Amino acid sequence: MGIKNLFKKRDLEIELETGEEIIYSSFYEDAVKRLKKNKFAMISMYVLIALVLMAIFAPLIAPYDPAEQDVYNIMQKPSSEHIFGTDEFGRDILSRIIYGARISLSVGIIAEAIAITIGVILGSIAGYFGGKADMIISRLIEIFASFPQILFALAIMFVLGPGIINLFIAIGFVGWTSVARVIRGQIMQLKEKEYVEASIASGGGGMRIIFKHLIPNCLSTIIVIVTLNIPADIMYEASLSFLGLGVQPPTASWGAMINAARAYIRANPHYSIFPGIAIMITVLAFNMLGDGLRDALDPKLKNQGGGN
Repeated sequence: MGIKNLFKKRDLEIELETGEEIIYSSFYEDAVKRLKKNKFAMISMYVLIALVLMAIFAPLIAPYDPAEQDVYNIMQKPSSEHIFGTDEFGRDILSRIIYGARISLSVGIIAEAIAITIGVILGSIAGYFGGKADMIISRLIEIFASFPQILFALAIMFVLGPGIINLFIAIGFVGWTSVARVIRGQIMQLKEKEYVEASIASGGGGMRIIFKHLIPNCLSTIIVIVTLNIPADIMYEASLSFLGLGVQPPTASWGAMINAARAYIRANPHYSIFPGIAIMITVLAFNMLGDGLRDALDPKLKNQGGGN
């Protein structure tokens, strides 16, 4: 039996560095295979890829300038000229939805990057060092988690003022607590492993061990957290923009479009329906992909058939 096959039969906690690299590679190869068997996750991934490409190439795809006003075509219903109709300023709704994807995706990704950075660092420090560091960070997590996140984000936006940059900060700053809790628990388990003890014995410092050994071993968990939290961030952006505290006109945003459509919902329901569908599709795709990644990266499912 070759050494590669021998390592595949052994536990992921192998101490040998070469063995760890082989197991690490085969684990993610198996995870990709399980993910490919999950039809809903794969469809969701393709939908998200299409949304990202739509956002990147919006100037080439959008039939009109999203900010261009046409007073002669105000509140037009869907037609061959304007597939999704026009808004109260005669702007093409389809074009604004296409450009709005840039805002929603960028807020979801950047805000989650902020939350992940804060949560992973603080959770790792609390889990590894314990003691006073753990106590202080845990109390901080409890304080932040005691506030409803949307209200906390509203308070931050009131202080900072509306704007896309402030939106990144507000949403990212309120979403780190759940990340920190999960990472803290994982680090507390991982720090007891033999490879950590070996690193300590060889003179490795605490922060070096955290960033070189512990956080990389939490990568699968971090990936799942990101894909499951981005939809929540998109919903926060839509909610804040709906309340007038997010993206400001004339920038296209799905939440702001729904807010503007409130006054016309009876006579022109298409105005609010189409951006609402865009939000629903995006959030659903991220949620389904996150579920698929969670199942694919769960070591307990490694020897089980995966997919839908």
